[in-house]
Amino acid sequence: MLVSAALVLMMTGPGLALFYGGLVRRKNTLAIMMQSFALMALITVMWALVGYSLCFGGDGHFIGNFEHAFLRGVGADPNPDYAGTIPQLTFMVYQLMFAIITPALITGATAERMKFSGTVLFLTLWFLVVYAPLAHMVWGKGGLLKFPTLDFAGGTVVHISSGVSALVCALYLGKRTGYPKQPMPPHSLVLSFIGACLLWVGWFGFNAGSALASNSLASSAFVATHFGAAAAALSWSAAEWIKNGRASALGAISGAVAGLVAITPAAGFVGPMPALAIGILAGAVCYWMVTKVKALFGYDDALDAFGVHGAGGTIGALLTGVFAQQVINPIFGAGKPVGGLDGHWGQVGNQLAGVLVAWIFALVGTLVLLKIVDLLTGIRVPEEHEIEGLDITQHGEEAYNLES
Repeated sequence: MLVSAALVLMMTGPGLALFYGGLVRRKNTLAIMMQSFALMALITVMWALVGYSLCFGGDGHFIGNFEHAFLRGVGADPNPDYAGTIPQLTFMVYQLMFAIITPALITGATAERMKFSGTVLFLTLWFLVVYAPLAHMVWGKGGLLKFPTLDFAGGTVVHISSGVSALVCALYLGKRTGYPKQPMPPHSLVLSFIGACLLWVGWFGFNAGSALASNSLASSAFVATHFGAAAAALSWSAAEWIKNGRASALGAISGAVAGLVAITPAAGFVGPMPALAIGILAGAVCYWMVTKVKALFGYDDALDAFGVHGAGGTIGALLTGVFAQQVINPIFGAGKPVGGLDGHWGQVGNQLAGVLVAWIFALVGTLVLLKIVDLLTGIRVPEEHEIEGLDITQHGEEAYNLES
């Protein structure tokens, strides 16, 4: 479990930092990487103070309480409500890594135009107002499990919440100066390629680690994760090849991440063949969202956080309702209806209900918080700062010293 926690932390830094860092223009490289790094520190402190308790303390319908504030009572003894075979301290730090990467995903939509101060304040509030309640409702003792919604490792809590919030942020901020007339290609696909590979490896801790034990369930989730990512990489690349006559490195790594996102809620409930099916569908759907839907509506989701995480998380959550098998996950499935292909099509409705709750919660919460932060600090940099680049204007340094 500690190794899995380390793998999930690696997904934020260096994984996501490199992935996003390569996708922006050179003048914004450090700014986007700094946002991921800052959240590693900021959310850790918030988690120790109140975050863990709000997510996993108490049995409130909506959010936890303060029984574990300042990590009171969190030590070597297991927490039988969540992980009865490992120290609660281990469970706590593992869940922390999910809390770190989730708000960091949103920065892909706000890249190249949001103030660092506004980002820090907004994502701190977002963690408390959006993430903590959703985590409590899905993984704690809150509301979504009353349906019950199946979410093994974070389709709703992590990817739908961050993806939908990313879309709201992109719409609220408006387009980058010059978008879409001015070309804004990634400045280093090599960095993004390395970051995507680190994300793929780290995702094994994300999904297999969610079994909370070294057992057959962890093995099943590990295999499903790998198969889903591979299938989606091929699916996205095939769609790109059909449309453009060639497959790109950017498309392949984007497809792999889309597959990882989509398999996340299903990883502990499906076998290898359903994982391939989920990956194939996710790659194609997310490609369509990024290339067609974004152009149709004209929003500037700079690094496609919504197209990959919002759309991928949604389709993954719904397909979990189709493919879930009790035989794969006897712990989570015992006594509950499982997937449609096992004869329980009502589970698709349960999944849809969970998706709608996550969508609405993230949409409303994000919009309210953006309004508040905009009044307090402002959230968008001046146009001249945007043109000069956020590395210099927000941090006073550059990613590359080309004159040395």
